[in-house]
Amino acid sequence: MIDLKSKLILKILAKECENGNYKIIEISDIILSLPRHYRMDSEAVKHILTHLERQDIISIKYDDDNLFCLAVLPYGYQILEDEKYSKKNKNKKLAWANIIISFFSALLGTTFAIFLCYYILESMR
Repeated sequence: MIDLKSKLILKILAKECENGNYKIIEISDIILSLPRHYRMDSEAVKHILTHLERQDIISIKYDDDNLFCLAVLPYGYQILEDEKYSKKNKNKKLAWANIIISFFSALLGTTFAIFLCYYILESMR
């Protein structure tokens, strides 16, 4: 399991390094690709890249100051695919929950309306 910022960087690297090929990437390009509220300095990005390499998620062939030659390993792609799959399952569960809640709320509302009409009709007699 990796944290949110590491996952965002992994997504950026997966877009850049298609099919697991090595590519030279500048730290500044990674930083600029991050959403504005997740931006960080170059040291933080280097730390995350080192962490991802230790977890066998990416492979770094070499690094030179702010330049990295790296590739995303199959385990990195698997992490991203698992995230997509879990989001789809979560959306399906939410859809079923919405259907069930809608059914029971309609049933409750209808029952309440029937009792209310019955009460009004009985009070008029």
